[in-house]
Parts: sequence; C-alpha cells; structure tokens
Amino acid sequence: MANDDETPDEAPLPDLRNTSWAVLGLLSFGEELSGYDLKKWADWSMRFFYWAPSYSQIYGELRKLEGFGFATSRVVNKDDVRGKRLYRITPEGERAVARWAAEAPVEPVVLKHGVMLRMWLGHASDPTRLRSMLEEHRDQSEKMRVRAEVDAEGARREPGWAFPEMVLRWSERYYADERDRADQMLAELDEAFSKSKRAADSADAVDPARRSSEELRSHKA
Repeated sequence: MANDDETPDEAPLPDLRNTSWAVLGLLSFGEELSGYDLKKWADWSMRFFYWAPSYSQIYGELRKLEGFGFATSRVVNKDDVRGKRLYRITPEGERAVARWAAEAPVEPVVLKHGVMLRMWLGHASDPTRLRSMLEEHRDQSEKMRVRAEVDAEGARREPGWAFPEMVLRWSERYYADERDRADQMLAELDEAFSKSKRAADSADAVDPARRSSEELRSHKA
C-alpha cells in the first residue's frame, strides 16, 4: 500500500518504451498537434539522432499516452465534415516526461551500423564493391550533415527550441565525423585487402590438405 504522504509525482512511472516518451516529448513543447504534425516534427529533428517513426507507430503511442492520462485529444470539424484529431499534453504528462528525462538511467549507446557489419565481412567481398559501398555511405553522411545544419538554423529561429538546436548541431558534427571516417576507411581499404590476401596465401602454404583439395578441384574442372 502506498504511503499516505506519497504524492502522485513520487509514484513509479509507467514502464513505457523510449518511443512513447519521444512522442510525449514532442507534445511537451506546448503545441496542439495532429499525428501528421508529429510525424513532420520527428522527421525534422529526431531522425538525426534517434528515431524516424511511421504513422502507425505514432498513433499507437498516442493511444497509449491517452490511456495513461498523459495526453488528450479532440477532433476538429470543418463545415460539418469530420476533421483531424489534435493531441495535447496534459499536466500529468508534463510531470511524467520531466521525471523520465531526469530519472531515466544513462545507458550505453548501442550502435547498429549496417555498413560496418558488411565491412567487417570484407574478406567475403571484393575491393570494388566495398569501395563503392563506402563512397555511397560517405555521400549519404554528407547529405545528412547538410540537412542537420539547415534544420539547426531553422531551430535557431524558433523561440523555445534552444535544446533541439543544440542536438541538431551535435548531429551535424556527428555526420561530418561519419563522412570523414568513411574517407579514412577508403584510404585504408587497399592495405586491408593486401593483408587479407597475404594471410590467405600463407594459410594455403601451410595447409597441404587444403592445397591438394583445391588442386583436385582444378583438375576436375
């Protein structure tokens, strides 16, 4: 049983996923927003560092937040035609997202980098394909850097968006670093393949069974 002196703010926060808190965080800037608006806002800023949601994800999280009393909604009709549903954060939601931002543990960043996974398997590929992939990744990173720079300038002109601007500036630097690391790997690629080839040649030299098997296949061909 809860202590009689316990305030609502001291009750445990619900066990919501980070995506729920991200949507509630978008509402915490005080605007009344539709699901479409939330999608635009997330694509405008969050996609650079955390999440690019689908509409189904956004609406699923909004229903969940309404169920906890953290958000409320209303349908705006125009000319007797059913209009769009608008969502607004509640005072309970404001307190909850503030507590989550303050109390959530600082977890190690888990990087899932598809291009690096394929580079890690470079021994199974060829130099031309890996070089093309790295060049494409480098160019994509530069495009993301430019986009983050533009959006940071947009945030700078918006009152109340000082912290999103700061994170967008961080994103700009992140993608610049990603671009430069790709260039560095491109410079190292030939040497990596040379080492891999020397290792393979050395293994062939000390493995007669492997060499004999390959010779047998060669004769059969």
